[in-house]
Amino acid sequence: MRAHERLLKYVSFDTQSKEGSDQTPSTEKQFKLGEELKKELEALGLDTVVLDEHCYLYGYLPATKGMEGKKALGLIAHMDTAPAFSGQGVKPQIIKEYDGKDILLKGSGELLKVADFPDLKEHKGKTLITTDGTTLLGADDKAGIAEIFTAIEEIISEGTSHGDIWVGITPDEEIGMGASKFNYDFFKADFAYTLDGDYEGELSYENFNAASAVFRIRGKNVHPGSAKDIMINAASIASEIHSMMPIFEVPEHTEGREGFVMLCGIAGDVNEAKVEYILRDHDVNKFQDKKRLCNRICEYINEKYEKDTVELILEDTYFNMLNVMEKHMDVVELGKEAIESIGLKFKSSAIRGGTDGATLTNNGLPCPNLGTGGYAFHGPYEHITLEGMDNAVKIAKYIIGNMPVS
Repeated sequence: MRAHERLLKYVSFDTQSKEGSDQTPSTEKQFKLGEELKKELEALGLDTVVLDEHCYLYGYLPATKGMEGKKALGLIAHMDTAPAFSGQGVKPQIIKEYDGKDILLKGSGELLKVADFPDLKEHKGKTLITTDGTTLLGADDKAGIAEIFTAIEEIISEGTSHGDIWVGITPDEEIGMGASKFNYDFFKADFAYTLDGDYEGELSYENFNAASAVFRIRGKNVHPGSAKDIMINAASIASEIHSMMPIFEVPEHTEGREGFVMLCGIAGDVNEAKVEYILRDHDVNKFQDKKRLCNRICEYINEKYEKDTVELILEDTYFNMLNVMEKHMDVVELGKEAIESIGLKFKSSAIRGGTDGATLTNNGLPCPNLGTGGYAFHGPYEHITLEGMDNAVKIAKYIIGNMPVS
């Protein structure tokens, strides 16, 4: 089965994760795809396949005879889709020999425009898979799963010699929790790759440092006719807090390695209010500056009004993998060699986000991120090419066939 065929099957499963959940997985429906994937790995003939109580799926393929001295390789992807846009009832559009023009998304009537997504120009003549405009596609990261499984199937069928291979499929990556309950003691890889990136030919080993910041505001409500010097309006303070944030350090005005503070939600009334942000920066010092700003704002508000008017909940989510990966550039070089072996130009950019690989790397498992051939993730304009998925499979197979000696 080719990778795109697996993708079309997987996207029929709704696997949205859910922010703020106190359980893992954050949504029980992820288990439905997890069970299906477990059956597939077993059918492929892996020696050990485990789906644990937290919906982490692991598979182990022992080294072929004579290859036991190779370093053990891990291939990792995630099964959940982003909570920001519906992943239920996905209706993929398959466009053969794409003509390079704007595409009508038949469910919504919207256009997937070349002007908005210039990568479309490079896909003329290819087979393009899009959404119908009413849901996301789910190529992030069901494409990665499909590519890993297809590569495993093909190397087994072709009799490729290889060292130990570990497969890991995680839940809840989209809410920053994909590696939170990862079983490092069971997953015995020496190095790994997540297949969770964008462009085919991309390999990334640098990402944002990330944190969440939530301001909880307690007001004091009295009749407005007698409110002077008594009322504390929580909704007004929420607005005041946001006015103290940097107006140009936001996603819509930043790119490359420029960090940002993003307002994710603001709600409340006179009695109580809440303001939610995510903080992102590749530079660890600038990242710490953003957290310090949040603390200063909290202190200022509590001094201006009453003590404990505002509570700040500041939590780190993941960290830049670069400092660790700089010590494991052989893993990057193998990925680069694999990409160039099929005639693609190697691309490496700083991820404006994070992957499971960031946390895995910082916890001792070097794990850069390979592209899946997908674009415009997390929304109705998501698209991927059949050819890009095939190339991702070839890259994974090259890595498997050229695993280094321990």
